[in-house]
Amino acid sequence: MIHNNILETIGNTPLVKINKVCKEVPATVLIKVETTNPGHSIKDRMALKMLEDAEKRGDILPGGTIIECTSGNTGMGLAIAACVKGYKCIFTTSDKQSKEKIDLLRAVGAEVIVCPTNVTPEDPRSYYSVAERLSNEIPNSYWCNQYDNLSNRTAHYESTGPEIWKQTEGKVTHLVVGVGTGGTISGTGKYLKEQNPDIKVWGIDTYGSVFKKYHETGVFDEKEIYPYITEGIGEDILPKNVDFDVIDLFEKVTDKDGAVMARRLAREEGMLLGYSAGSSFAGLVQLKDQLTEDDVVVVVIHDHGSRYVGKIYNDDWMRDRGFLDTELKVKDLIAKKETKDFHAVQFDTTIKEAFTIMKDMDISQMPVMKEGGIVGSITESAVLTSLLENPLSNTEKTVDTIMDAAFPMVQEDLPCRQLSKYISKKIPAVIAQDRTGGLHVLTQYDIIQAV
Repeated sequence: MIHNNILETIGNTPLVKINKVCKEVPATVLIKVETTNPGHSIKDRMALKMLEDAEKRGDILPGGTIIECTSGNTGMGLAIAACVKGYKCIFTTSDKQSKEKIDLLRAVGAEVIVCPTNVTPEDPRSYYSVAERLSNEIPNSYWCNQYDNLSNRTAHYESTGPEIWKQTEGKVTHLVVGVGTGGTISGTGKYLKEQNPDIKVWGIDTYGSVFKKYHETGVFDEKEIYPYITEGIGEDILPKNVDFDVIDLFEKVTDKDGAVMARRLAREEGMLLGYSAGSSFAGLVQLKDQLTEDDVVVVVIHDHGSRYVGKIYNDDWMRDRGFLDTELKVKDLIAKKETKDFHAVQFDTTIKEAFTIMKDMDISQMPVMKEGGIVGSITESAVLTSLLENPLSNTEKTVDTIMDAAFPMVQEDLPCRQLSKYISKKIPAVIAQDRTGGLHVLTQYDIIQAV
């Protein structure tokens, strides 16, 4: 099929099963992969809808200027549409947004004005206020105002909702979405609930945002508002696009948990997704006790991880904020070992043969195996003592006659500081098991080398 322009490729995104990061969630978990849109974001849907509705109303004429306050993704969708339709773009954004987002907007021809985050929406320096001012000053301009423009949620009522219903064959039981402007969750949730009123709609919020408390109490509490790092979700205002009646509950997720989960999605599922995607999945895991194995959960994500390469996918950025666990673990010892080979002897190996193996491999201790299991251990000192006591008879004895207890077994995620509970003068080593089931002997020498 040949499309007339890139705008015709928006929507009809795939639904993919998540297999690893949500193992503790009893339900079937599916992800609506919105990164396949041309702007690599779900915001392409509502950006085009807002612009086309404005054109129909005559709010913008040919050659006009599109103005928007954006965290980056809506701006990208509008910029792509502007390229095709011949408009100029001026976007305001906050200084907490990633450099990648800002650079991408400029790459598609937009002018970007960066505004301070730590000001109130009414402050003339805020990215809301600057966008509104520019729309009043520039002739033939249109401020999309994605927060209050109901074309936003209509786009998802008309496209995202029907797609999910069709793709799940009506089996969806829960919708999970990070909430920013509220368009995605409100439009999609409304459509799905019209098909089946029993479907639960869960909104993911962040600490520093007003949504959760307002939804639960009806109180707009300014004390809830403070700066946060998570991008794309949470607000210090109540956008008109948020239909609180459609949303069954809000779950808050910390900046750290969202970032860490996004990295897990990349490493365990092969999906490089944005910050808010990590928050959505972290929130789902927090809510796991409310789900059963019969449930079908659809998580709608916002954007691609390429916009966060300098942030959540950068180890230094993560470490500076205390988001990376820098504590040395057993798996780090395994990674630093010069050889990953696992050497062991069978219980009926002679002491002399065992001595030869230890000498040739330059090792001081080995596990003893029987019928595929570890039944004991031998050390260099025990072998030498046996040989020296009676060189003629003991050489033909088998290692089971001199072996000690098996070395303790530890998992690769164990912090190295806890190895002191296992290793001592009497127990010179442990056996570590990695995620593939592979075994590794770790000694005091390995710990010293790693440190």
